[in-house]
Amino acid sequence: MAYKRILLKLSGEQLSGKYEGGIDPEVAAFLADEVKKVAANGTQVVIVIGGGNFIRGAQIAGHGIQRVTGDHMGMLATMINALALTDIFEHHGVATRCLSNIFAEQVAEKFVHRLAHKHFEKGRVVIVAGGAGRPYMTTDTAAVVLALEMDCDVVLKATKVDGVYDKDPAKFSDATKLDTVSYQQAVSDGAITIMDKAAMGLAMEHHMPLVIFDALKPDNIARVADGEAVGTSIS
Repeated sequence: MAYKRILLKLSGEQLSGKYEGGIDPEVAAFLADEVKKVAANGTQVVIVIGGGNFIRGAQIAGHGIQRVTGDHMGMLATMINALALTDIFEHHGVATRCLSNIFAEQVAEKFVHRLAHKHFEKGRVVIVAGGAGRPYMTTDTAAVVLALEMDCDVVLKATKVDGVYDKDPAKFSDATKLDTVSYQQAVSDGAITIMDKAAMGLAMEHHMPLVIFDALKPDNIARVADGEAVGTSIS
């Protein structure tokens, strides 16, 4: 059964593609075409993107930069990514609007619950920049909060791997992929680091299903949105 409304969480690192940082237009164009398939099937899409391809607030803090300032810088990095995706999506025929959880009226509409729903009613993809708009909260947590606020059916967390493994597949050749994981296991197992623990805990508290999958494989986003068993389901 296809989902009616999904939240797609993308990382900034994915957007950098073949480059060490910044934005790879080819990856953005690929994502536009993949999301276009989902929207064409009538599924409403809201996207949250990280900013790690430019800066990570927690990592830059120190040496005179306060943690709060670092997190604000990270929020601005998500704004850069959201603006780029919005333009590229529109260029590829995907009606898209960029909303922001930080004050940036010159470049993006302010995120307002009712406004986001109006965009859905007009068949637009909604990209939300600025994370949760508050420091000390990851974009993973912001994604779950937004999914709950927007009454999404599921959070699709895009990663570089095709799901959750019992140990790091980049380090261990005998790592085994898990098709399903319980909320409790995802939160308590220290080996599962694919998503922020606070985000998974919030999803568990409110029974918001999570799917961890590889969004850069053709048709994967559409397959997950259609309810197919792709990646790892956390529920």
